[in-house]
Amino acid sequence: MNLAVRKITDKHLLEKAFQVRNLVFVKEQKVEADEEFDEHENAAIHFIVQDGDLAVGTARWRFTDNGVKLERFAVLKEYRGHGGGGMLVKAVLDDVLANPLSKNKTIYLHGQVTASGLYEKFGFVKKGDLFVECNIDHYLMQYMPG
Repeated sequence: MNLAVRKITDKHLLEKAFQVRNLVFVKEQKVEADEEFDEHENAAIHFIVQDGDLAVGTARWRFTDNGVKLERFAVLKEYRGHGGGGMLVKAVLDDVLANPLSKNKTIYLHGQVTASGLYEKFGFVKKGDLFVECNIDHYLMQYMPG
């Protein structure tokens, strides 16, 4: 296994990322496709994790009225627990922090309960109560650096 993460800059890689999201969210987690793929795809900055040429993980970030939202973190089931999720969180967060337009903005995400421990390792803190989004338990999590 030779995992590498990078920012998506072409349509071909974006299609691979969408395939990962379809497998993880639509097929595995039973999220409706029209909920998963939305009007923010073109405005968001997308990332992909690959094992060679195989797409195994993806995520994106975008500006919102509330700040900067990290979202759509997905890793194929057979690749979970091998570091790809952490690589994604680090790469996306580094990209957000390097963007001058992100300065002084709230950085947040809606973390699935099963992944909240991963996000906490990178400085995200649960804010508020558990809530349900697309029939999956989530916490609002905000980046609170060290």
